[in-house]
Amino acid sequence: MESSPSEIPARTGSPTVTEKPTRPFGLKWRCSVWFATLIVGMGVATDLLVYSIIVPVMPFQLERLGYHSVSALTGWLLFAYSAGLVSFTIPIAMLSERYNIRRFPLIVGLIILIGSQIMLMEAPNYAVMCVARVLQGMGSTMVWVVGLALLCDSTPEKFVGRLAMIGMSIGFLAGPPIGKKHFIGALILRLLPPDEAEVDEEKTAEGPNALSTSTPSPPAQRSEHTVVRLSLLGVIGKLFTSPRAVVVIVVTFIYGMIYSALEPTLPLHLRDVWGLTSAKVGLVYLAGTVPTFFSAPLSGWYSDRQGVEWLSMICIILALPWWVVMIIQRSLALFIVTYCLGSFFISGLLSPLMAELAAVSRAIEGVGYGHVYGAFNLVFGIGTSLGPVVGGQVSRSLVPALPSTI
Repeated sequence: MESSPSEIPARTGSPTVTEKPTRPFGLKWRCSVWFATLIVGMGVATDLLVYSIIVPVMPFQLERLGYHSVSALTGWLLFAYSAGLVSFTIPIAMLSERYNIRRFPLIVGLIILIGSQIMLMEAPNYAVMCVARVLQGMGSTMVWVVGLALLCDSTPEKFVGRLAMIGMSIGFLAGPPIGKKHFIGALILRLLPPDEAEVDEEKTAEGPNALSTSTPSPPAQRSEHTVVRLSLLGVIGKLFTSPRAVVVIVVTFIYGMIYSALEPTLPLHLRDVWGLTSAKVGLVYLAGTVPTFFSAPLSGWYSDRQGVEWLSMICIILALPWWVVMIIQRSLALFIVTYCLGSFFISGLLSPLMAELAAVSRAIEGVGYGHVYGAFNLVFGIGTSLGPVVGGQVSRSLVPALPSTI
C-alpha cells in the first residue's frame, strides 16, 4: 500500500525551517559608539540649554512681573532646580542600575525638560516658576545619570574622558543667546541606542557573533560585575571608602557651588555697571562658552592618556585668579576676557572627573555607572542649590557697599 505524501516521514538530517525573528530597526548603527555619543551629547546639550536659557532672562522677567530683590529670587529659582535634581537622583540611579534600563528614562527626561520649559515660559507668578524648575531638575537627573551611564556602556574605556562631556559646551553655547527668543525644542524617540534586551534578541536570532563587528565587547569582568546587587547603603558605603570617589565628590561640590554662585548675580551686574540688556547679557555668556569647546575635549584627551591627578589641580589653580579679576569694573572688554579665561580652565575640570568616576565604577564590585554618575549628580545638585542662594544673598547685602571705582 502506497503512502500518501502527507504520510511520508521526513528525511533524517533535513534542516528544520524556522521563522527568523524580526531584526530591530537600525540595530547595527544604533549599537555603534559614534551614535551613542551623539545621542547622549544631544541629551546633555538639551538639558543645559534648558538650564542656561533662563540665566540672562529670568531677572528681567521677574522685574517685568513686578517683583523686587530680583537677585535673591533668581537664586531661589536656581535652588528649586537643584532641589529637584537632588530629590530624584538616588531613585533614578538605583532603578537604572537594578533593572539595567537606559533608553526609556532618557526619553522621559527629555520630554519632561521640554514640558517644564514651556511651563516656565508661560508662568504667571513666582510659585509656578518654582514648580517648573523642580520638574526641570527631575528631567535633568534622568538625562545626566542615565545618559552618561549609557555612554560608558557603549564607549571603549580609552575614549571615555574625551567623549563624556561632548554636549555640555553646546548647551551652554546655545542657551543664553536664544533665551531672549524664548525657544526650546528637541525630542529623541525611536532612534535612541537600543536597550540590552534588543541586542540580546538579535544575538539569539543570528548567533553569538552576530554583532561582533559593530558592538564593542565589554570586558569579562563587567559581566561578573553586574551580577552583584548592592543596596543603597551598600553603594554609599563602597563609594565613601574609596579615596578616588571621595576626592571627585568633594571637587564636584566645590565646583557646583562656586560656579552657580555667579548665575543669579552676573546678569544684574552687567546691567547695573554697563547697562546691558538681556540679549547682550546672552552674548556675554556666549563669549564665555566658546572657550569650553576647546578646553573640555583637550582635558578629556589628556586625562585619557596621562591620568587626571595633575590636570585637575592645574585647572583649579589657573581658574581661581580670573574669578577675582572679574570684580574690576573699569572695562567691559576686560570683564569678558577674564570671564572667558576663567570658563576655559574651570570647564576643563569636568571631563577628567567623568573619566575618574567611570574608573571608580570599574574598580568597585557591585557599583555601576548609574551609581557613580548618580552620586556626581547628587553632589553637584547640592552644590548648585547652595551656590545661587549664597551668591544672591551676598550680592544683595555686599555689592552696594563696594566702591564703583574698583
